[in-house]
Amino acid sequence: MSLANSQLREYLNHLIVERGLSKNTITSYERDLKRFLLDSPAVDLSGVTPSDVETFIAMSRARGLAESSVARAVVAIRNAVEFTCKERKTLNQIKDVRPPRLKLRLPKALSIAEVTDLISATHSPGNPHALRETAIVELLYGTGARISEIVALNVGDVMKIDGGEVLSLRLLGKGGKIRIVPMGSFARKALDQYLVRSRPALVAKDREALFLNDRGGRLSRQSMWKNVSEAAKRANLSTEVSPHSLRHSYATHLLDGGADVRVVQELLGHASVTTTQIYTLVTIDKLRESYALAHPRAKNR
Repeated sequence: MSLANSQLREYLNHLIVERGLSKNTITSYERDLKRFLLDSPAVDLSGVTPSDVETFIAMSRARGLAESSVARAVVAIRNAVEFTCKERKTLNQIKDVRPPRLKLRLPKALSIAEVTDLISATHSPGNPHALRETAIVELLYGTGARISEIVALNVGDVMKIDGGEVLSLRLLGKGGKIRIVPMGSFARKALDQYLVRSRPALVAKDREALFLNDRGGRLSRQSMWKNVSEAAKRANLSTEVSPHSLRHSYATHLLDGGADVRVVQELLGHASVTTTQIYTLVTIDKLRESYALAHPRAKNR
């Protein structure tokens, strides 16, 4: 094993043991860093230069890698080099290197009517897992949870009042951070029906996982994604719908309804309010449109 690969393994172990990052985050970091090491002449992470990073960026773009993926990889490289330099007490030559600037892309939110149609489509006749799919979609929209957070839910994460009515969920977010999110009546009802009428017949291998597949194991991200996509097709929605679309919709509809951006930040589990403020731009656009249509001095005559 080369020195750089040994340092990479040391850094990834640091992320797992000391930082407690999620498996998905670790996998992304490992993939990006291995790609960099294949392209870079550097044999020691502490010796990476700005030129090495610029060459990697150019090669990644030439391969057709998305700009967001290139930017993420540069962040991974910077973090790994910073860690290695601190461990070796050497000069970090790329501390001032910045990832490519990305164009601001506003998240696509479904309308309330589209969300309603999507949820209705999970009740399609002949669907043997309608209760499970309805509960998943209701939770994604009703809590703003990431799909990875819903997949990771255990029965014990469903929080009830004195063992009675379901009230909230305990979610394990990025960086191992736990947050408690409330659920509305629709999500609570859907989850109750799944727990009482559907889940008991699926319990086999995994008695802790909240959402189970036909074999009794934990339902995968891919299966949840497929469930949402198929429901969107049955609902004849014109826009592409993913689990993350429901998270976007949750945030946008909260802000449209007058929720404070700091509250939405906590509910979404964002480390910085700056991330949450992206959604306020969507709301501002709607306000501008309404103003332009309604105010007599805003119209072009």
